[in-house]
Amino acid sequence: QLQLVESGGGLVQPGGSLRLSCGASGFTSDSYVIGWFRQAPGKEREGVSCIRGRDGSTYYANSAKGRFTISRDNTKNTVYLQMNSLKLEDTAVYYCAARRLVTAQLMCTSLPPDFWGQGTQVTVSS
Repeated sequence: QLQLVESGGGLVQPGGSLRLSCGASGFTSDSYVIGWFRQAPGKEREGVSCIRGRDGSTYYANSAKGRFTISRDNTKNTVYLQMNSLKLEDTAVYYCAARRLVTAQLMCTSLPPDFWGQGTQVTVSS
């Protein structure tokens, strides 16, 4: 059974950093796109960053460019999201998601993932 488990969320001050991890089981991550989505109260869900396992191609939302870095370790079936220079507006529940046969950009912007993790809360507050 395919499962995605997020970890690494928490409370951080503005300007701080966090690293989220998404552990995948039940499938081989190099055949999927795995990405990070977030949803804040009262806001639409946003595709933050996605990475394709086959070739490592990535997509970043404008809100993430220059501050967030997505990476993967196929030997551990794990995808990471390093978040630096965090802002108050980054506060949200962050979800890991996966889909096959898609590009990183399409999954982050258009085509809904097939599988979701349970989410991890990221709170940026002073």
